[in-house]
Amino acid sequence: MTTTQLPIRRDPEIMSGTPTFVGTRVPAQTLQDYLESSETRDAFPADFPSVSRGQGIAAVDLGNTSLIVEA
Repeated sequence: MTTTQLPIRRDPEIMSGTPTFVGTRVPAQTLQDYLESSETRDAFPADFPSVSRGQGIAAVDLGNTSLIVEA
């Protein structure tokens, strides 16, 4: 059995429990805000270099999977 590390965590000691990307203080909501805005695809990693490309992709995939499962 393989274990996949989630790209986002919630820790009461970090940003008062706001979901953030693992290893950063960047709120996960920030990526959602970028995706909903008219920013270019490259704006998020340029503005938040502490979030890896892999974390961003995994977060989007996780959100897509959640939508499908809940539908």
